[in-house]
Amino acid sequence: MKITRDIGSSRLWLYQKNYVIKVLGFNMTEVRPVITLLTGHFKLSFKQCSQSLEEENEISRILYISAVGSLMYVMVCTRSDLAYAVNTISRFMSNAGKQHWEAVKWVLRYLRGIARLRIVFQRLKMGKLRVLQGYVDADYRLCGRS
Repeated sequence: MKITRDIGSSRLWLYQKNYVIKVLGFNMTEVRPVITLLTGHFKLSFKQCSQSLEEENEISRILYISAVGSLMYVMVCTRSDLAYAVNTISRFMSNAGKQHWEAVKWVLRYLRGIARLRIVFQRLKMGKLRVLQGYVDADYRLCGRS
């Protein structure tokens, strides 16, 4: 994690660009990024888990658990917008199927698109009260609806 601090403007930036690039080593460095996390076309369930030993071996070769673990680390440190998606894909770590791996690849594609974004913490003064503000919009499906 990289931390940059500007004392003059009372700002602190956090980001993990180098780690994200390392995570994208799951053959995802050259893919086209996406702007939304797990969209409606991913309906993950336990019925989609591996049914045969051959399919199970194929998924285990892909290192599903390692990819999900790497995404968890990014989520905990700097990318809280990944929380729902990582929660969803981590449910299938013991017996992932092909659809589950497709969902992980989608999250990695999203991560590729946001790798350079940083979290900014800035001190805001409202009288004598210091306020911490945070914004996240991780579900584009609900934007603009009432």
